[in-house]
Amino acid sequence: MPARTTWTGGRVLASVAMLVAGLLAFPGVVPNTVGNLGSLLETFLPWGGLAVPVLLVLALLRRSATAMASLVLPAAVWATLFGERLLPADRGAAHDLTVLQHNVSDENPDPEGTARALAQAGADLIALEELMPDALPVYEAALAPGHPHHAVVGTVGLWSRYPLADSRPVDIRPLDVGGDWNRGMRSTVRTPSGDMAVYVAHLPSIRIRLPDGFGSGWRDESAAALGAAIAAEELNRIVLLGDFNSTLDDRGLAPVTSRMTPAEEGFGFSWPAAFPIARIDHVMTRAATPVTTWTLPATGSDHLPVAARIKL
Repeated sequence: MPARTTWTGGRVLASVAMLVAGLLAFPGVVPNTVGNLGSLLETFLPWGGLAVPVLLVLALLRRSATAMASLVLPAAVWATLFGERLLPADRGAAHDLTVLQHNVSDENPDPEGTARALAQAGADLIALEELMPDALPVYEAALAPGHPHHAVVGTVGLWSRYPLADSRPVDIRPLDVGGDWNRGMRSTVRTPSGDMAVYVAHLPSIRIRLPDGFGSGWRDESAAALGAAIAAEELNRIVLLGDFNSTLDDRGLAPVTSRMTPAEEGFGFSWPAAFPIARIDHVMTRAATPVTTWTLPATGSDHLPVAARIKL
């Protein structure tokens, strides 16, 4: 029997490295037929890169040159997909509009502090979700000086430096959800560069539980309804802000992302605020260009605020 060498050992680890590279590059091959595993993988896809240092340690312990050499492929795939996001945001880039998106949380213990932080952020537009009736006056009072125009529909709202017109609900309600569920809205914002449609949306939450797996059915329905509303929008220029309970890599958000340009510079993980592991709060545009995006410091919410600068 031939002696095992550093090049003949570690084939199992090398095979795992090839599998990791394949899943990073082609997550769409994982189907959603069982527990929506494909969407689950896509939601946490950037974290797949952690497999590389883990496999490196195992390869060193195994003293396998084969395993170590095989790690070049998943590392290269991850760097190609996500490496650019490690670069710092260029907040000095030329822009026409600064927007801010924040799920303020229906359990926020400090709406006053949250409202002050948002008012001081220097945004032209501020979109909020999970606005509760008892907290709404707090946000109205704090944001009014710098954002005299606002509209609220259900639990979502928009505050603006510029006049608003034609503010109305957008029905993104899943079929099985009651009629008092209002988490989508649209307004025309009259900016110095012309009118644009601004949408604010809060898609349903997902659940991970046995035996159903990654429960995203309602969210996917809501994303399809939002995508249809955007497709039917008469104004060419659109800014979409919201909590989508979905990452940009998740195929469940494709009805929206296929029609819009996301602001995706950096990782910008926004949830949960205590230790963010996913970016589920987004800014997207049509016929406008997101030039930079970043997260703001934590407020009393379980989400981080997400800001973006947009070139019109």
